Amino acid sequence: MQILAIVLLSLVSAGAAYQWIGTRRGARGCAPPGRLVDVGGRRLHVVTAGATGPSVLLESGITASSLTWAHVQPRVAAFARACSYDRAGLGWSDPDPRPRTLAHIVDDLDAVAAHARLPPPFMLVGHSFGCFVVCAFAARHPERVSGLVLLDPPAASEWREPSRRQARLLARGIRLSRFGGLMARIGVVRACLALLTGGAPHVPGTLIRGLGPVATGKLRHLVEEVRKLPPDVHGMVQEHWCQPKCFRAMADHFRVLQEAAAFVGSLSALPDVPLVVISSGELPPERLEEHRQLARLSSTGRYAVAERSGHWIPFDEPELVVDAVREVAGSQ
Repeated sequence: MQILAIVLLSLVSAGAAYQWIGTRRGARGCAPPGRLVDVGGRRLHVVTAGATGPSVLLESGITASSLTWAHVQPRVAAFARACSYDRAGLGWSDPDPRPRTLAHIVDDLDAVAAHARLPPPFMLVGHSFGCFVVCAFAARHPERVSGLVLLDPPAASEWREPSRRQARLLARGIRLSRFGGLMARIGVVRACLALLTGGAPHVPGTLIRGLGPVATGKLRHLVEEVRKLPPDVHGMVQEHWCQPKCFRAMADHFRVLQEAAAFVGSLSALPDVPLVVISSGELPPERLEEHRQLARLSSTGRYAVAERSGHWIPFDEPELVVDAVREVAGSQ
């Protein structure tokens, strides 16, 4: 037993050293494409592009970074001043020492707009969980919003009062995030990703099967989706997910999901500005109907389906997103 404990301690120590060395190397080869701005003792990573035109704020999905918009932001920058950022703990941004709440997330988005020197009103573009964030911002600051584009929003009806199954999924997601953070701290995540991208996919596959079929399937699907991004950002995404802070941020945002869904689900109207809601092409009829109802929260709301897209519309049909932003900008 004593020998086993010594072996385990040696493996953990070696893994921690491997993680420390990898993090230092990754920091040298993974410089932030934007700038780090101070928002009260911590830093958020902000990326701006475009010199003139309407102000466009891009809000990513629940565990995604500014790299989500790698296909979209450069195209929007041709006719607008576009800004994306990493929420606290994700990408290059520092964690928030406070418990995450929807109000704190909206405050951060407000601070990003100020640091990016974007003149209001803002056009807000949200993907997935980001739709909840931009709707909350619009409800709090209606006079500062010129339009909304919502890409495949989550089902507020499912998450504001989750069923027993949904509650189990959410609790499981938080537990797996904590476990992932621990595995990242001792180098296991880094080793698995290195093996996966280095041509030995069966090794990490064997390791992650212990998480269960649902988690394994979602992880594989996420890897496939990330590969749709430009090749020059693949290494950046990989390095981010080697960092324990990203897993902690994932858990923090999962905890906010129910609060955010309850807030958006209670809205009877959004600011009466141009609004486009785009659903993925793989949703069941009841989800499509909920998106239609969301589009009706503005008198000028429009609803569309991205027929060739899964949930990650900015990856699958970025031109559709850019056209929607251009449409809303032209309506002002």
